[in-house]
Amino acid sequence: MRNAWTFTSAGSIVFGNGSLQRLPGIVERFKVTRVAVVTDKGIIQAGLLQPLLTVLEQADIQPTVYQQETTEPSVASVSACFTELKKSSPELFIALGGGSSIDLAKMTSLLLSHGGPLSDYYGENRVPGAIRPVIAIPTTAGTGADVSPVAVVTDDETKLKIGISDQNLRPAVSLLDPELTLKLPPYLTACTGMDALSQAIEAYFAKDHRYIEAGDNVIYQGGNPLSDQLAEKAIELIGRNLQLAVHQGSHLEARANMMLGNLFSALAFTNSGTSLIHALAYPIYEISERPHGEIIALLLPYVMQYNASVCTEKFARIAELLRVTTGGETAGQKAEQAISAVFQLVADLGLPTKLSEIGIEHDDIPGIVAKALPLERLVRLNPRTAVAKEVEEVLYQAL
Repeated sequence: MRNAWTFTSAGSIVFGNGSLQRLPGIVERFKVTRVAVVTDKGIIQAGLLQPLLTVLEQADIQPTVYQQETTEPSVASVSACFTELKKSSPELFIALGGGSSIDLAKMTSLLLSHGGPLSDYYGENRVPGAIRPVIAIPTTAGTGADVSPVAVVTDDETKLKIGISDQNLRPAVSLLDPELTLKLPPYLTACTGMDALSQAIEAYFAKDHRYIEAGDNVIYQGGNPLSDQLAEKAIELIGRNLQLAVHQGSHLEARANMMLGNLFSALAFTNSGTSLIHALAYPIYEISERPHGEIIALLLPYVMQYNASVCTEKFARIAELLRVTTGGETAGQKAEQAISAVFQLVADLGLPTKLSEIGIEHDDIPGIVAKALPLERLVRLNPRTAVAKEVEEVLYQAL
């Protein structure tokens, strides 16, 4: 039995409306002269890049700007970013955008720091040392990439999403300015918000760290008292603010609460881990290429049903956090209410509730499960042992 647990985060966290104005002082602390900004077309079109550049220019910081061309990092897109930024050899990266921009900055910094190919780092604990610092500035309340030790890339040969997991990949600074999320469209707000909710719930129901059958240096180590507290607060904040943020995008208080909820969720899951939901999402994305958060939202209540019998008390607590119980029910009844509430939330947000809606067919399911279950760093955390035939039945129910 493993008695010890650890807790790790980004080097520092800066949170608050207007905190983007603090960026020059943060950059100056690193005493560098060559800075790169990694972002994407959507961020530029939304007008979010220029305020950042203006803040830096006022402090006489002139960064190189790299705009990624794909919505999700692939090995080829990481190579393209590396090739371009190698010319200026930045000493520090500023990642502005969603998880894709942040992950791209992490992986490019990794290659500039330690060389390639990128496949050398697939898996856990394969980064030999520190990378060039990354300041992560998320523009969504989802993913948690700004404090995470993981970067996800699509392998060009297998077409499967693969994780690179190492504590050296955690950003040096996570700068969280809720004002940057005000222009996030409703659908993306819903997708990223449900991703954050799922990550919190997965962290909460993760197998206890004492019973994880893995070495002492695993990145995702299972549930622990601190991650449980953070996950509870995340579930509460996201549950009370997600629909408001979706339907009233300019509601700054709801946006701030969503970003804070996402931070709590990320701090929880980047230590305790995510599990079967995320393992299944990777091969599903290979077929449907739908937004990550959309796939996660669809899977969440079905996998909750699968796990309910082995974590009834925690699911009952989720019902209380989501305010869908009056308090007189049994734990089992509360657990059912929690699952029903998540099903209803997904539907209310207008997200798909069936796999057939995103192009998954009956014959795809055995292959999806066959690719998901070997993802040991995720599957080992699921509180109920993932048996292939049982997991297939879960997906058939979701079809």
